[in-house]
Amino acid sequence: MKAKQNDSLMSISVVVPVYNSEGSLAELVSRLETTLRPLSSDLEVILVNDGSRDGSWEAICQLACEHNSIRGFNLLRNYGQQNALLCGIRMARYEIIVTLDDDLQHPPEEIPKMLDELARGYDVVYGTPEKRHHRLWRNSTAILTKMAMQATLGIRGASSISAFRVFRTPLRDAFASYQSPSVSINVLLNWGTTRFASVPVRHEERRTGKSNYSFRKLVTQAFNIITGFSVVPLQMASIIGFLFTCIGIVVLLYVLGRYLIHGASVPGFTFLASLIAIFSGAQLFALGIMGEYLARMHQRMMDRPVYVVRSTTDTAKHPHGSDCAGPDTGPEEGCASNLKETR
Repeated sequence: MKAKQNDSLMSISVVVPVYNSEGSLAELVSRLETTLRPLSSDLEVILVNDGSRDGSWEAICQLACEHNSIRGFNLLRNYGQQNALLCGIRMARYEIIVTLDDDLQHPPEEIPKMLDELARGYDVVYGTPEKRHHRLWRNSTAILTKMAMQATLGIRGASSISAFRVFRTPLRDAFASYQSPSVSINVLLNWGTTRFASVPVRHEERRTGKSNYSFRKLVTQAFNIITGFSVVPLQMASIIGFLFTCIGIVVLLYVLGRYLIHGASVPGFTFLASLIAIFSGAQLFALGIMGEYLARMHQRMMDRPVYVVRSTTDTAKHPHGSDCAGPDTGPEEGCASNLKETR
């Protein structure tokens, strides 16, 4: 990134959703500090532990003791990557937010390139991998998801979307009151701006652990995005209903014409059974789509929380290295001096 004067340095909040990444957090934080300290007047790294089953929360607490830039949030359970991201975004204090994964596949050294692009007047800049180190089925599913988002939600440049992004913090005001359990950060950002850009970045091999995204989860996520943030499926159901109504009218005219001309109805059980099957299938398809929307309305009426924070590491209020878990205290008692629940 170009050299900057001290008075032009930006304040940066880095948000990282953490799930079973105990082994990669120390290196990630070290590389973030090395890369962003020279570019920022203020820096915080927000690590949101999304119900990890390993020692990720203990690792976050230890890192909070060693780095005064670390802020940790421990969620009550696993809410999902998007919900954890939303938690971190809402907790951010500085003017620029950077989001990236915890598995080191998003190189922190690429962030300055994205910040340069943001300075050109954009509100959101995505780091688009030059080459993805994923299996073919995952790459294919990701492409289909992005195509669906662009077609149904009208998101510009959906093909460039990734979890590696930088954006201006005021954008979160566009979804400040959002409370549905189904979250898509990319869609929420699209609510606040149309000034998107992307830059090619490296995408590294995963060093530790394995991805928690299965084919089923990715397909479900795509379906949730389409039905949760768009009315296109309902419009499709209406169009299908209209088309089959037209087909029904044509068939009726054919039956009446045959009766008037030949004096007999259309023979054959197969003809009748086929029509019944086609029309019944169209009706069930439309009812299924409406059922999905009713289910989402029901979920919102239940007022389920997007996330709940069990405990935090409040490093901003304590001197470096204080109030951290020692050998005789658990991580929540020592490191999380500010215990609270937040929706």
